[in-house]
Amino acid sequence: MIIPRWIRKLSFFLLVSLIMVISIFPFYYAIVTSFKSGIAIFEVSYWPSSFSMTNYISVITRGAFGQQLLNSVLVATAVVLLSLMLALTASYALSRISFRGRTLMLLTILSVSMFPQIAVLAGLFELVRSMGLYNSLWALVFSYMIFTLPFTVWVLTTFMRALPIEIEEAAIVDGASPLVIVIKVFLPLMWPALVTTGLLAFIHAWNEFLFAFTFLSSDEQRTVPVAIAMISGSTEFEVPWGNIMAASVIVTVPLVILVLIFQRKIIAGLTAGAVKG
Repeated sequence: MIIPRWIRKLSFFLLVSLIMVISIFPFYYAIVTSFKSGIAIFEVSYWPSSFSMTNYISVITRGAFGQQLLNSVLVATAVVLLSLMLALTASYALSRISFRGRTLMLLTILSVSMFPQIAVLAGLFELVRSMGLYNSLWALVFSYMIFTLPFTVWVLTTFMRALPIEIEEAAIVDGASPLVIVIKVFLPLMWPALVTTGLLAFIHAWNEFLFAFTFLSSDEQRTVPVAIAMISGSTEFEVPWGNIMAASVIVTVPLVILVLIFQRKIIAGLTAGAVKG
């Protein structure tokens, strides 16, 4: 039995709509709740009935949330820059230079990301403390790169393998060194992959909680995921859900904006290896 085309299109549209609703609804409800105050927070309503900036003002003015937001920006930016710089050079070696054990090395790098964070937490804590990085933002940069580098190296290596070898050969004939080839030849061609891996590394560093909670102890050094978890009311049993929702919206909006800006390059970076490989 052949299913009519209009039924297939309608079914696909309904499925996509359902996925979008499930994905977007939690963020939408957080936005609606963040504008409520008082007992209105506990009233279930899916449409905004009132707009109050009390929760946003309270989050921004109380404590060190502004400094913690800046800490997250600094950590995530440092992780992205260092990860891309190291991964770009490593991907050139793994994709263009033939040496014994290259495949094994690539698989070893990828296998590092398979370990759950809790499995390496104790060892990383001792390493961070011995290096004198405890309660320092560099502790997060160091620990985050352990999990962002494998994925970044793997994606950039796959993308670089898909680039024509003739481009590199022409640069070698002109006397270009490997570093010049990486920076001036491959780098301009790899923007989709760089944007994809960089944004995913940024999101991971921005949202990470376990390492940030373990390696930082002062409010001035904490990042926003820990800051949201540490938000408390005036009493032990009072949970300021409005402030938590407002802080969550403030933290999520930058990521949404970045994804919307770079969505085309993200799609190109994720599909380039599959199409050209």
